[in-house]
Formats: sequence, structure tokens, C-alpha cells
Amino acid sequence: MDAIKDLFARGVWGITLGDISLAALTLVAGFVAGRIARKVLKQMVQHVPEHSVRHATVESLTGPTMWVLRGIGIWGALSLIPLPKIDAFDIHGFLNTVYQSLTVGLATWVGVRAVSNFTALWAHRATGTESTYDDQLVPIVRKTAKVVVVVLGTVMVLQNMNYNVGSLLAGLGIGGAALAFASKDTVANFFGSLVIFIDRPFQIGDWVQIGKVEGTVEQVDVRVTRIRTFANSLIIVPNSQMTITAIENWSRMRKRRIKLRLGITYSATPDQIREGVAAVRKIIEADDRFLTDFYLVNFNDFGESGLEIFCYFFTETTNWAEYMGIREDFLLSVMDAFKEIGISFAFPTRTVHIEGDTPAGAPPAMTRGRPL
Repeated sequence: MDAIKDLFARGVWGITLGDISLAALTLVAGFVAGRIARKVLKQMVQHVPEHSVRHATVESLTGPTMWVLRGIGIWGALSLIPLPKIDAFDIHGFLNTVYQSLTVGLATWVGVRAVSNFTALWAHRATGTESTYDDQLVPIVRKTAKVVVVVLGTVMVLQNMNYNVGSLLAGLGIGGAALAFASKDTVANFFGSLVIFIDRPFQIGDWVQIGKVEGTVEQVDVRVTRIRTFANSLIIVPNSQMTITAIENWSRMRKRRIKLRLGITYSATPDQIREGVAAVRKIIEADDRFLTDFYLVNFNDFGESGLEIFCYFFTETTNWAEYMGIREDFLLSVMDAFKEIGISFAFPTRTVHIEGDTPAGAPPAMTRGRPL
């Protein structure tokens, strides 16, 4: 027994074999505890509902918890060893600074993972709501929250390392001004995204036209808006354009307009025109797919190619495919009605009549006029 005590009492620089053994046990215990905790948390993740607050919480802690326990084991092992003192260098103070910085780093890691998991939960629940504004808000909140967590963690680490953060920020004043000037477009895009969420000109899934860009809104980000065109290409529109460009939201239509001019030949008599106008009005009034609270059907003008009947009315549906089918049915019904009345549709023609003497040898057609 005395021999064992002597063995453990031996050491170098005041560090005995007993201190080393106890520190090694503490270190192993920390690593083992970390591994066990990771397995337990993984099992918990599999047994809790996937899209729930508990699942997001456990998922956020799964990776960092293992490293927290390992860090505790390392810190405990170093605390049990009487480290030697070196002139002009405080080993314990240095290790305390490193330990605190690593602790803040792990907390930042947990915060970033929590933001990712809880915003993912929010995004899943947002899919079950009718409005898509929350779908637009999720990616912006996710990225903004991650940036805030990382910046706060970095500032705390610098403070633990005895850096004067205030002086550092003040020293960046001139450089910050240059950076702000260089990133003015980014700032404009950010304020453009605020306009989107405050004014709500559109939401995800809307059919919009922004300048020359037309398509369906696929994603709204902090900097850009992604629009899927009807040719299935993806166009990235800077959010700054939302403050200076007119936005036409076709999905906000309450009704869809049909506006056209029916051109008929000049051979139509006034009675036929009156009968044709009445027939068109009857077609609109008899079809419950059209809104009859306001519509116009009138003989409108003497056109260059024919007589014009102006039609202006609305369909109840705003769906493009349904609208095209209703418009087709209307046009075919007009053709059938005009055929029964004896009205013919005009087509673009122009006749030039030349006055004066007919040149010698001119064909007979020039005495009547020559169609172009």
C-alpha cells in the first residue's frame, strides 16, 4: 500500500501521478457522458412528434450537448492539475478566457441551430394556413435571426478576450462609411423587402407583372424576389425595384374583362346591325358565367375595314384557363348568331380609287380601283 502511495505521490513540476490519473478519469467521464447524452437525445428525437416544439428543442441540443459535456470534462481535468506558474504569463487566466470563449461559441451554435429548427417548424405550420405572407416572412426571419445571434456571439467572444469592442467599432467609422456607400444597393434591397411586407403588393403564389417581368412569385428574400415565368425560367428581381416600379398583381382580380370589337362587312343593313347587337346582348345575359350588372354592346364605329360592334363585359371567374374557355364559347355563339342573321365578318382590306384619266394601256382593273 505504501508503495502505491509513493507511486502516486511522485511527479514532475508539482504534478503527481495521482493528479494525472484523476484528471484522466474526469476527461474520460466527460467524453463518455457526451456520447451517452448524444445517443439519448437521438432516441428522443425519434420518439417525439416530428413537427413539434419538443422535436425542435431536442434537435437543437443534440450536437452541442455532447460538446458541452466534453468541454466540462476537459475543464475539470485541467482544474485538477496544478499547472506551473510562468513569469509574465498567467496560464489559469488564459485557460479561463479560452473556456469562456468556447462556452459563448457553443451557446451561439445552439442559438443558430434553434433558429433553424424553430423557423423550420414555423414554415411547416405556415403551409397549413390560407395566407402566404407567413411563408414569405420565414426565410427573412431565419436569416436575420442567425445574423443577430452570430454577431452577438462574436461581440461576447471579443469582450472575453479583453478587446475593447467600442473602440474597435469606432475605429471602423471611416471604413464603415465607405462600406455603407459600397453597399447602398444592398440597403435599398433591404428596404424594398420591408415595403413588400408592409404594403403587401403580392404574396407567394401570386401572378404578378413587375416591369417587363411576368410570372408567379416563388420566394421573397431579404435582398431579392424570385419569380417563375410562364416559360418556366427563374428571374431574380432586386427588391429595390419594388419601390420604383409599378407592380401589377393579376391574382388580385375580382373579375376578368373581355374587351373586343366585332368587325362586320359594310354590306350589313341597319336592321341586321340592330339584330346583331341584340343577339350579342342576349348571349351575355343568358350565360350565368358573365356578370350582367354592367356590360356594353353597341354599334361603335365605321372602321377602315368594316363596321364595328364594341363589346365590354366581365366573367365571374379569374382563372385564366376557365376564362379562355368562356371566351371561346362566347365567340362561337356570336358566330352562330351572326350566321343566322346573315351578317358576315369583315377582314382587313383597303381599296384605293385613282381619280383622273386612265393611262393608255392600263388594265381594266384600274378604272375600278385596285385592292392592295
